[in-house]
Amino acid sequence: MSYADRATITSGVPGTTLMHRAGVAVADAIGRRWRRCPVLVLCGPGNNGGDGFVVAQTLQSRGWPVKLGLLGERSALKGDAAQAAQRWAGEFHPISLSLLDGTGLVVDAAFGAGLAREFDGVAAEVLLEASRQGVAVCAVDMPSGVDGETGAVRGTAVPAALTVTFFRKKPGHLLLPGRQLCGDLEVADIGIPAWVLEEIAPATYENAPKLWLDSLVWPGPDTHKYRRGHALINGGLIMTGAARLAAMSAARSGAGLVTIAVPAPAWPVYAASMLSVMVEALPTDELEPALHDARRNVILIGPGAGVNGNTRRNVLAAAATRRALVLDADALTAFSSHRDTLFQALHDHCVLTPHEGEFARLFDMAGSKLQRARAAALQSGAVIVLKGSDTVIAAPDGKAVINAHTSPWLATGGTGDVLAGMITGLLAQGVPPYQAACAAVWMHGEAARMVGPGLLAEDLPNKLPQVLRQLIPC
Repeated sequence: MSYADRATITSGVPGTTLMHRAGVAVADAIGRRWRRCPVLVLCGPGNNGGDGFVVAQTLQSRGWPVKLGLLGERSALKGDAAQAAQRWAGEFHPISLSLLDGTGLVVDAAFGAGLAREFDGVAAEVLLEASRQGVAVCAVDMPSGVDGETGAVRGTAVPAALTVTFFRKKPGHLLLPGRQLCGDLEVADIGIPAWVLEEIAPATYENAPKLWLDSLVWPGPDTHKYRRGHALINGGLIMTGAARLAAMSAARSGAGLVTIAVPAPAWPVYAASMLSVMVEALPTDELEPALHDARRNVILIGPGAGVNGNTRRNVLAAAATRRALVLDADALTAFSSHRDTLFQALHDHCVLTPHEGEFARLFDMAGSKLQRARAAALQSGAVIVLKGSDTVIAAPDGKAVINAHTSPWLATGGTGDVLAGMITGLLAQGVPPYQAACAAVWMHGEAARMVGPGLLAEDLPNKLPQVLRQLIPC
C-alpha cells in the first residue's frame, strides 16, 4: 500500500489529494450509516491521523458536532498530515478520557494498517472506554492495534462497527482476529490507478469465484462419466463415516466415478450405505491393489484412515503413482515423526488440508497464518489448505488466498472430510490443484451459508448442486 501511494503521487496525483479523498470517503460512509451526532475524531501523528483531520473537517462542514483529539504535538506533524491539520478549523485537544463526554461516535484515526509498534497509552485507553460505554467506533483503514499484514493485535485493539479502507483490503482485514475487529468493511476508491496494482503484482488474494471460475470444468453434450475423472478414496475400518462423507462430496463436486476402497471386513457397512459410489473390498489394509487401475486419476487418503504405519505406507504408495493426491486428517498426523519421508514423496499435484493442530504436528513454522501456510507450501512442494474461519490456501510458488467466505456453523465434526472430498472431485475433472483447493473452500463456505443453523456435515454435499448452479456459465 505504501508503494501504491508513492507510485500514484509520482504519477502526478498529490498526496494531499489522496488524503482528502480518503477522509471524505470515511465521512461519506459515516453519513450513510449513522444519524448526525457528536463525534470524537482521534488523530495519530502520521498519515492515518491526516485522514482523520479531513474526516473531522468534512463532518463539521456538514453540520456534525466534532471534537478532535490529537496524539502528540501539532508541531510534530509532517508532510501531508501537517497540511491537512492546517485546514481543520476547530480546536486541537490532547487525547484524554474527558473527550468522550457526550460523544455518540468515535472515529479511530490513530494508527492504520502500517502499525509498527504496540498500541497502548492514552489513545488506547480512550478506545477501550468507548467500547465499555457502548459508543460506536468507525476505524480509518484498520482498527488501531491490528497489524495490517497479519491480523494480529499489537497491544490493544477494540472492535469497530465500521472500518473504511482504501484501494484494496489488507491481509489483516481478513485474517483473524483482525477480521472480527473490523466490523463492516468498506473499500473506498481514492483514485489510485489500475496500473499501480499491475506493477505491484500482488501474490495474496481474497478468495472469490473470479480467481478460479475459468478453471472449473463443465460437462458438455458429448461428456460421459469416464471423461469426468475417477476418484479413489481410502476408507477406514472403524471410522467409516469420514470416507463416506468425502465420497459423496467428490461425486457431488462432479467426479464422474467415485470408488471407496476399504478393508474387506468393513465392505458391508460401506456398500449398504452408498448408492452412487462404488465400494471395493481390499484383501488387507493395503491400498496398493486399488492403485492398479490407472483410470483412477485422483486419490484421497486420510478421513478415518487411522494414525499408523499402514496409513503411511498407503500414502507413499499413492504418491509414487504421481497421480493427484489429497491428504487430510490421519494421513497427515501419521507423518508427524516422519516429515522428511512425506515431503520427499510429494509432488506438484498434491494438496494437504490440515487444521491448526495437524499443521503444528507436521510443520515447525512461526508467523502469521498466511506466512506459515506459504512456508509450508514451499517446504512440502504441495498446495496447503490451512483450515479455519480464515482458511489460507498457499501454493509452492508463493501465491496465497485468504478465505473469508465461510460460516461459523461449519464448526462441527465431518465438515473437513466434506472439504477434502470436494477438492478430490474437482481434481478428478482436471482442475489444477491450487484452483481446485480455492474453489472447494469457497463452495464449502457457500454451502454452509445455505444450510445455516443446525448444520451437519452430511447436509453439505446435498447443497453442492445449488452452489454449482450459481457458478455455471449461462
